[in-house]
Amino acid sequence: MLFLNKETADTNLEDTFNDQELLWKVLVLDKKSTAIVSSILRVNDLLKAGVTVHSLIKQDRAPLPDVPVVYFVSPSQENIDIIVQDLKDDKYSDFYVNFTSTLDRELLEAFAQQVAITGKSEKIKQVFDQYLDFIVTEPELFSLELPNSYALLNSPSASEESINTLCDSIADGLFNSVMTTKSIPIIRAPSGGPAEMIAEKLGRKLRDYVINTKSSTSSTSLTNTDSFERSVLIILDRKIDFACMFSHSWIYQCMVFDIFKLSRNTITIPVKNESGEVTEKRFDIEPTDFFWNENSHLPFPEAAENVEIALSDYKNEAAEITKRTGVTNLTDLDPNSANDTTQIQEAVKKLPELTARKNIIDTHMNIFGSLLSELETKNLDKFFEIEQNVDGSKLKTQFLEILNDNKTNNLEDKMRSFIVLFLTSEKGLSKDFISDVEKYFASNEYDISALKYVYKLREFMQLSNMSLQNKSLEDGNNNGNKSAKTGNLSLSGLYGLTEGSLQGGVGSLISGIKKLLPEKKTIPITNVVEAIMDPLNSSQKNLETTDSYLYIDPRITRGSHTKKPKRQSYHKSLVFVVGGGNYFEYQNLQEWAHSQLHNPKKVMYGSTTITTPDEFLKEISELGSA
Repeated sequence: MLFLNKETADTNLEDTFNDQELLWKVLVLDKKSTAIVSSILRVNDLLKAGVTVHSLIKQDRAPLPDVPVVYFVSPSQENIDIIVQDLKDDKYSDFYVNFTSTLDRELLEAFAQQVAITGKSEKIKQVFDQYLDFIVTEPELFSLELPNSYALLNSPSASEESINTLCDSIADGLFNSVMTTKSIPIIRAPSGGPAEMIAEKLGRKLRDYVINTKSSTSSTSLTNTDSFERSVLIILDRKIDFACMFSHSWIYQCMVFDIFKLSRNTITIPVKNESGEVTEKRFDIEPTDFFWNENSHLPFPEAAENVEIALSDYKNEAAEITKRTGVTNLTDLDPNSANDTTQIQEAVKKLPELTARKNIIDTHMNIFGSLLSELETKNLDKFFEIEQNVDGSKLKTQFLEILNDNKTNNLEDKMRSFIVLFLTSEKGLSKDFISDVEKYFASNEYDISALKYVYKLREFMQLSNMSLQNKSLEDGNNNGNKSAKTGNLSLSGLYGLTEGSLQGGVGSLISGIKKLLPEKKTIPITNVVEAIMDPLNSSQKNLETTDSYLYIDPRITRGSHTKKPKRQSYHKSLVFVVGGGNYFEYQNLQEWAHSQLHNPKKVMYGSTTITTPDEFLKEISELGSA
């Protein structure tokens, strides 16, 4: 789009920037498209693409009559009116109009009529539907940015009209997502909930697209069955695994998202200055951040060890260069020096790469330092360990000890862990234990509306023979009893890990935590995906569960488009959760996909919104107090 919708052979954004002939231009956005662009591009990226000025469509913009403009805005009458007014005013030389999603026929005709009246239609060079009405933060992760969707779909006061409108919005967003995959997928979804409604709405949209483009001979058509491999879209309701929305994860990326703010590839960390005032420190995660790319999916102990290794490697390389060149510090190297010895020339060539690497390492050292501080002040490691062994013999004693730790800055964490225990304990929690926990929260004047909702939800699910943890789904990689034992052994000693041990920084903890790694196992959503994508390697119980899922083939335009599913393997899937997603599920799916060495899988994960545990806790609190 930034290169005026020319076809590019490169999938790598940096290569595309380097290969394309530069044409200086203006970029005009609205609020929604700004969020879409800012999640993947920074100002420097826009400059590389020839964008000298970018501004919001509703702002007062100075005319640049000799410069072309690229609009990337939502398809609304208000935006169309502004574009037409810019055309009347000759604000730019050529107009390239791009809409975030489909411009419906009524708006398209109105746009064409308004342009014709101006008598300047020759200036409109392109009008494109970009199908980009979603937020991408990683190549395999996206969000429709529809917050509070779980509460809106499950509120007792929700009207049929409001639910239908929200499902339409979700189906529209998924249609946009599918259009970028270059494949019309098979759709699978459980019956009896929002996922079924959305699957059917999306199926109709895709079927209409297939019918409307069937006569096209374009090789890029999504209906071309020979050019592209068939993928599967799996739409799931949040209730497939309610507990994971509250879990404390030990994965680096999950911890950053949970403890701090991770939004559009920017990490925001609250920092206290010398006067005690809290300010925010921001760290941008660029596509070139080698450490994040290699370690974000790893458990915290491994990532912590790797940042020390990266720092050590940098120091060794820097020391070697200073030794060869005779300077005492890399900053003493002068690229413009007349001294052109071979050693200094080589050092100067390496300087930008070394400086960039050092900046990245410093960023993650800062993040680790802040994470460790939070671990210490809130005893977060204790919550993680107890959630790994929910049916342990000392569960009640250990959790009550956590409650009575004289800390009130971790009440949300305590509530989250209790919800996880309540939902996942196979033995169930005793009434006395539940009463003790409720008394603790009451004594601290902490609202337990979220807990009340969880009680109601579990009762409803039990009455309808469903399971919030989807216990009918087996972990395909581990036997249940073995899992519990090895999980407990691998984490023994995690208690108190951070107490009084931060004085030495990250390095002081490496030796103590490097072996305390969580056990690798799949979770309910991953078991569903495995059963659908790789049935030959899935358990019988998982297959029986997914065999009852809806099977919709949008390419079938005559007769019944739904049929009894046949078990088949897929290499690519798009997994979408209605009602909120999280990095925990995303990372578990990626770990499974990358572990299929002989039959590699590609799994994209998306949701109505990627939600932090605390945000979801507030969302269900509204339902509990309703």
